[in-house]
Amino acid sequence: MTQQDLKEFLDSKVEQYNTPQFIDSDPIQIPHLFTKKEDIEIAGFLSATISWGNRKSIINNCHKMMDLLEQSPFDFVMNHQESDLEKLETFVHRTFNGADFITFIKGLQHIYTNHNGLEAVFAKHATSNSLQQSIHQFKHTFFEIEHLPRTQKHISDPLKNSAAKRINMFLRWMVRPNTTKVDLGLWDSLSPAQLSCPLDVHSGNVARKLGLLDRIQNDGKALTQLDNSLRQLDVNDPVKYDFALFGLGVFEKF
Repeated sequence: MTQQDLKEFLDSKVEQYNTPQFIDSDPIQIPHLFTKKEDIEIAGFLSATISWGNRKSIINNCHKMMDLLEQSPFDFVMNHQESDLEKLETFVHRTFNGADFITFIKGLQHIYTNHNGLEAVFAKHATSNSLQQSIHQFKHTFFEIEHLPRTQKHISDPLKNSAAKRINMFLRWMVRPNTTKVDLGLWDSLSPAQLSCPLDVHSGNVARKLGLLDRIQNDGKALTQLDNSLRQLDVNDPVKYDFALFGLGVFEKF
């Protein structure tokens, strides 16, 4: 398959899967429940944070998170009392537990109170073609508050060779335009050209079969290789191919 043939094939798969129907089976449906910018950001960030494992379980637990935050995530983050946090102690999704949830609420309050919000933190350290340095700096800023060491594992660090799948997915949600009513296109200060593909077992396996990736591990080095391959197909919006790779892997068992 020539590169042009590959591009045409993947473009057709993007068109097939980058539709509103995709939302029904994806945790991106959670931030779509809200209209206020900060609510969308927080709902998206928390939902992406627990997006590993069974997809039905992920979505159910994302809804539980929003219920615990009284369907007003920004107001809860900014105005909660210590007593309000007690009900969060019961939450669990795999290894993300109530103590982690409480720390994330406090970390988000710190971000919005002292650093002008999520978008500002990620935009501050962005480079022209990558947000991986931004993710590294965001993790440092987020955990400036007092926290349990165990909670740090729930935000990956690309500079420690992590593919940072979940936070790259969150950034895709926030940055890519809302032209097909899937991604939210909420952040004007960043560009789709700066995004990295949310690399997981499904997208990784499909990428290898298509010759976009040859590294065996799904780590930071593999992400860099995949980013370079996808930018050769579309330098302005390389991460649109996440829909193709994910759809081929999950829905078509490619």
